[in-house]
Amino acid sequence: MSITVNVTIQPSQDPAQKLLVPAGIPTPHQTPVSFEVSGGRVALSGEVSTGQMAALITPDMGQPVTISYCYEDGGAGYPETMFTPRLNRFTRAANDLVEDVRGIVDQAQDGHAAIEAIVNAVAGKFLYGHPDVRFNDGCEEIPYLSCGLTEGSCVDINTYLIACLRAAGLEAGYVYGYFFPEEKNGTCEDGHCWVVTRHKGVVLEWDIAHHLKLGRRDICCGLNPKPGRRVATAHSMGLTFPALGICETKILGEPAWISSDGTLLQADLDIRCAVAGEAVAA
Repeated sequence: MSITVNVTIQPSQDPAQKLLVPAGIPTPHQTPVSFEVSGGRVALSGEVSTGQMAALITPDMGQPVTISYCYEDGGAGYPETMFTPRLNRFTRAANDLVEDVRGIVDQAQDGHAAIEAIVNAVAGKFLYGHPDVRFNDGCEEIPYLSCGLTEGSCVDINTYLIACLRAAGLEAGYVYGYFFPEEKNGTCEDGHCWVVTRHKGVVLEWDIAHHLKLGRRDICCGLNPKPGRRVATAHSMGLTFPALGICETKILGEPAWISSDGTLLQADLDIRCAVAGEAVAA
């Protein structure tokens, strides 16, 4: 599978501004085997808590930037560091959220049942959407959502899910990448994320957001309840790139511009996928 990401350079773009781009990670389903850039000069920058490397791209003057990934089928599994708990404002659960999760765990027969119960409890708190204000904006920990439905994207839903699972002492990781819906002929508009749990060596994948998009609240493990193709580009939240002045940015799943204060800013992207020699969608 080949993924091509074209980054638009705006006429008003600061010529000194740089792009930070995830290089791709392995999963049980795919392995990244190549990463190429045209239209810019490339250096590497390391993230200190997970060991992930990202490409730092300085665009050539007046040239668009194209990032190309190639993935082969099959993989060794998710990176081990993905399951390591790291407390930051995107993963730390508030005390009342911890208490709520413990109540769910106490009623479960075992760890696998606890995971499934937590996943479905989280699904019961969200209505899929893209709110202007996220439920945890301005918070230093993940707050407890006590009643009603909260509007949230895949990022919001999985932020809450990771906090719940880790508050229960269960191994879980947050994965970011691209999902290409079957009906969009090899294109997508932005990234997508999902959660992976591991208990007694059993790895399970969960995609609450896609279930909710399909009107389903009975969440089952496994990817692609919504038909399509996906690849993983990065993992974990609260990433720090000290050489770039970036401290605990929430995620790096797709190319982002680095501002002068180390904030990552959304880039204008055109994302396309082709498989086994198929032409990239026009």
